[in-house]
Order: sequence, then structure tokens, then C-alpha cells
Amino acid sequence: MLSPSRWCSRAVRRLVLAGLLGAPAALAQEAAPDEARLLFQQQAQPPCALCHSLRAAAASGNIGPDLDQLMPSAEQVEAALRGGLGVMPSYADSLDDEQIALLAHYVSQVAGK
Repeated sequence: MLSPSRWCSRAVRRLVLAGLLGAPAALAQEAAPDEARLLFQQQAQPPCALCHSLRAAAASGNIGPDLDQLMPSAEQVEAALRGGLGVMPSYADSLDDEQIALLAHYVSQVAGK
């Protein structure tokens, strides 16, 4: 079975070859929510769920903001993931562009719903 990061990479290659992908954000729209939820819950290191609450991901962290209340845009999530924010570390060295776009889209779509 393919790991989520390899699945994402292969999915991107297929979408690019099919002419359906113009940017990483397009991957986020095409990728399965289960893959994004898995990244949020446990694959990102440290896991997003360790610090943040997000109902859709069954996460109840209380160190960082409650994402259901904050309801950040994909751009805000992506900026936080890339550069860190407050005590939140940057994930730029541990997640690739596809994973960051996937997480950003996921959080922006499910937060507060």
C-alpha cells in the first residue's frame, strides 16, 4: 500500500499528465479528505491535532487556537504551516508543497462546519 505522501505525489503526476492540475491548490481540491485528515491527525510532526481542536478531524488539542472557532482561510493556514506562528513551528522542512496545500485546503473547508 502506498503511503499518503507517495499517493499524493502519484496523484499529482497523474493530474498534471492529464492536464487537470495547474497548481498545488488544485491537488487539494481533488485529493481525498481522508488523506488530509490523516496528515492533520498524525502524519505531520508534531501532529496538528496535538495542539489544535478541529471537529472534522476528531482533534481536541488545546495549546493552539480552536480552528472551528477561528475558521482560517486556506491562505492563512498555508502561511502558518510554511512560516510558523507564535509557538507553532514551521512545517516547511517536513511537509512538501502538496501536503501543505492539502492541509490548508482541508482546514479551510471543514473548520466551523
